[in-house]
Amino acid sequence: MAKSGKNKSVSESSEKVVSENRRARHDYHILDTLECGIVLTGSEVKSLRNGRVSIADSYAKVKNGELWFIGCDIPEYLEANRFNHKPKRDRKLLLHKSEMRRFAEKAFEKGFTLVPLKLYFSRGRAKLLVGLCKGKQEFDKRESKKKADTEKGLRMSMMRRR
Repeated sequence: MAKSGKNKSVSESSEKVVSENRRARHDYHILDTLECGIVLTGSEVKSLRNGRVSIADSYAKVKNGELWFIGCDIPEYLEANRFNHKPKRDRKLLLHKSEMRRFAEKAFEKGFTLVPLKLYFSRGRAKLLVGLCKGKQEFDKRESKKKADTEKGLRMSMMRRR
């Protein structure tokens, strides 16, 4: 007999990372994260599935009570002919009002920024992981690098002992 209920296959529960903003983890202290959906056109989705996107110079901004993804470069999909999209257009992010309220209040405080951390597909839908961040000073960056180097040294020495 078959079991009733939803059975998640491996492909449904896994996520396919399209782009990651590793530079953000170096330049900012990430205080909180939020997963958002993105409003995209068909040619943008096809281009994303090919892995062609750059989120390094992009950011999120609150406009008229909505969250927008600004500065993301999704190149045109070559096979889309006349129905292609503009590569650097602003894209609306989808999230619940309560999440929006919570993030918007914090984002308007001095020194906080909404930075995209990762763009991926989850269960067939494009998602963006946005982080509420505070910029690091130069000495914070040096301290983070020093800490990472010591942790790497410890891991390497433990591997040599085995």
